[in-house]
Amino acid sequence: MLLRIVALAELALVLGTIASLGAIAFVECVRLINDALFISPRSRVLYERTPWLIAAATILVPALGGLLVGVILRRTSDEQRPLGPADAIGAVQTRRPLPSLRAGLASTVAAIISLGCGASVGQYGPMVYLGALAGGLATRLKIPVRNLQAIAIACGVAAAISTAFNAPIAGLVFAHEVILRHYSIQAFAPTTVASATGYVIANVIFGRPPLFLVAFDGVGHSHEFLLFALIGVLAALLAVAYMRCILAFTTAAARSPLPPELRPALAGLVVGLVALALPDVMGIGKETLRFATIEGAFEAWELGLIVVAKIVLTALCIGFGFAGGVFSPALLIGVLFGALCWTSIDALTTVPNSGIVVYAICGMMALTSPVIGAPLTTILIVFELTRSYDLTIAAMVSVVFANLIAYRIFARSLFDVQLARRGIDLSNGRDQAMLASGKVSDLASREFVHCTSKEAVSIVLDRLSTAGRAEAVVLDTDGKYLGIARAQDARGSEDRPVSAIAKRGAVIFDENTTLWQAMLAIEGFIGDAVPVVSSKSGQLIGMVAEGDLIGAYLTTVHDLRREENETV
Repeated sequence: MLLRIVALAELALVLGTIASLGAIAFVECVRLINDALFISPRSRVLYERTPWLIAAATILVPALGGLLVGVILRRTSDEQRPLGPADAIGAVQTRRPLPSLRAGLASTVAAIISLGCGASVGQYGPMVYLGALAGGLATRLKIPVRNLQAIAIACGVAAAISTAFNAPIAGLVFAHEVILRHYSIQAFAPTTVASATGYVIANVIFGRPPLFLVAFDGVGHSHEFLLFALIGVLAALLAVAYMRCILAFTTAAARSPLPPELRPALAGLVVGLVALALPDVMGIGKETLRFATIEGAFEAWELGLIVVAKIVLTALCIGFGFAGGVFSPALLIGVLFGALCWTSIDALTTVPNSGIVVYAICGMMALTSPVIGAPLTTILIVFELTRSYDLTIAAMVSVVFANLIAYRIFARSLFDVQLARRGIDLSNGRDQAMLASGKVSDLASREFVHCTSKEAVSIVLDRLSTAGRAEAVVLDTDGKYLGIARAQDARGSEDRPVSAIAKRGAVIFDENTTLWQAMLAIEGFIGDAVPVVSSKSGQLIGMVAEGDLIGAYLTTVHDLRREENETV
């Protein structure tokens, strides 16, 4: 046990270091590209005397960057799409390996280019996957620890979130809340070490600045908590619209006749054209996020316009193939929406309030939380960034109502819906998802009595008696499945060919049938085993006994319970 504890602690320390340095390098690469290509506000101010150059860069850089991203993903990635938190969640929840290292690196490079060229996508999703990628590499080590992949990925993700937000507690909780999706005693210590390591490297060694700094004296009026709850409800509706918009553009892109390599370029061109009049829609939008907490920085109509434009353009960029996340845009949309709510309340009513800051923070976290499915994480991010109990409690009220509403009308998170579209449905529990990811053909056995359709029933009965079986599989000369001949149906037909008593049966599996589908199909099934038949050739792959299916289910449930309660 001591060896395992030491090994996990060292692994967590190494993963925390790698993930943190990787996240910092990621951010710095994006910043350098932004400055070099006139995407960042700083570089645009330096060249404001050459407006033609800024206009040309605004239009051409996102479009050409999109073309490069499309080529990279289509030509170098096995998955031929960007990778993100949903892939890390799916790997941990179903115990499948992560996509290949090559695909992960291609996705990371594509994300750097996407963000560097001003695409309206986020940086935290790629950073989370970068942490997961580091954890995936650690599974190649021969460490004698059960559930090593889940623990290692959770460590990498915790360190990435801790580095991104200077929030080690939020990083720890995010790993359990989003990636592991349960409180794991076994994973608690290593994820804590990794998250703390990420914080030390980012905040102590490199002195990374916080996402934002705000001054807040406290909530001055009790009635405002009703307003915070209302903001939560409205933010939930806006979050659902944001997520559905992303899914709609993803579907539209898949149906588009435009070649996949050109789809990000089209999205980049649209972003560039809109950014000529509304530059706040480009890139991550950190400056816009910070200004949104300052009274008078934006007019009400500007806030509303940027919110709508950011939703549409982020959905367009992600749906049409840019590599990036949904976390950062959600933060920006939410803080602008919260500021818009305060502006409307302050302008249209005489209700006393505590200022724009608390409403902007409530809107930001209330909208972000349903998108990523992490209410506890978002609450802790507020506390760790602001060190303000009043802001945290106010945001907590908004987050609670936002999650209640969004969960009812949409899902737990956007990641869950993305996984469900890929055949991994986590809405009914991890055990069902794992059974749905396994194939019944893996349990198929070739140990069965078989015969051809022309053989006499009497000969088949002798064969069944010798084998101690009650059923024989009937095949043609090419091995194609014809049906099942049962001994109980053979009375009076001993001299007839076996085809006379063969029955095809109502339950037949193929190579695509999942274990979960098989479990549902055998309800009320009577017989020794179910045939697994090739959907293409019709040939018999094997037979699956009912007991084997039940055994696979019980093994899955037992393993999950042991993982949730296992110590180091």
